[in-house]
Order: sequence, then structure tokens, then C-alpha cells
Amino acid sequence: MTKKVLILSSSPRKGGNSDLLCDQFLRGAMEAGHVAEKIFLKEKKINYCTGCGTCIDRAKSCPQKDDMSEVLDKMVMADIIVMATPVYFYTMAGQMKTLIDRTCPRYTEISNKKFYFIVSAADNDTDAMERTIEGFRGFTYCLDGAEEKGIVYGTGAWNKGEIIGKEAMNAAYQFGLSVH
Repeated sequence: MTKKVLILSSSPRKGGNSDLLCDQFLRGAMEAGHVAEKIFLKEKKINYCTGCGTCIDRAKSCPQKDDMSEVLDKMVMADIIVMATPVYFYTMAGQMKTLIDRTCPRYTEISNKKFYFIVSAADNDTDAMERTIEGFRGFTYCLDGAEEKGIVYGTGAWNKGEIIGKEAMNAAYQFGLSVH
């Protein structure tokens, strides 16, 4: 059965290491016959949550006029969501955290989704990336029926492109290929 796969790349560098891993996941998912799309968050205007409470207290949509409503629509419609980030100072990039915070108006609609996480870092120790993974898990814990399906650890990659040739490239591709 064809799935809708949404890949959210929060790398600030197009072709950065986590972004390259996203491309591999995308390639695998498309080869498996799924409808897949990658959103490069740097190309979107997504403002910070202001904590105004409009979405919660008044049960209205977010009053900010930016690209988040389009991204949120796609998250609600997706079957599979891939969240990818470079790891900076042992946590996710600000672009990803901003996106997560802005899901507030409709987070209850992001239900029954399967999630994959992609992280890349200069550090070679996957344990050093657990804070980042726990940040993703904190988000998915708030979603009904969220199911974690896999993690790609892109280790030992600091400079742009250093992930090429590493096992993480194949792991991302294989996860994309095995989406079901």
C-alpha cells in the first residue's frame, strides 16, 4: 500500500550531512513506490511561537502568517514523518525545535503516524546524541498513536559532505526502502 512520506530536513546547509541522509531516505521511499516529499525548512518562513495562547485558549488557528500552516497540513496528511537534524551542542537545531513548537494549534491531529529520526554530528558516539533523540521523543510522546520506527545516526561528520560513504547513508536508504 502506498504511503505518504514527509521528510522534514532542518539542516541550515542544503546538502549538509543530515540533509544528504534525508535524500537517501527519500530515494529509498520513492523506489519502494511511496509518495514522498522533503521539506527543507531553511527555505520556509517559520516564525517562533509567541505563546499568545490563541490556538489553545481561544481554539483558533495560529495568527502568524508564515509557511507553518502549509507544513502542518502536510504533517497531518502524512502517514510517515521523518524528522532530521544536525546535532549542535548535543541537541537538535533551532529550526527543528521551532517547527515542533509551532505544531501546537493542530498537534492533536498529528495522530497515528510512524516516525523516523535522522541525526548527524561530528561526534562518533551515538550515546552523545541521546539528548536530541529524547527531544524528538518528547514531541512524539504528546501525539496519539505515534510509533517510532527507526533512527539513523550519522556520526563522525562535521564538514559538509563528510557523511558520504558512511554506513548511515545506506541505513537511511534502507529505512526509506522498507517503509510500510
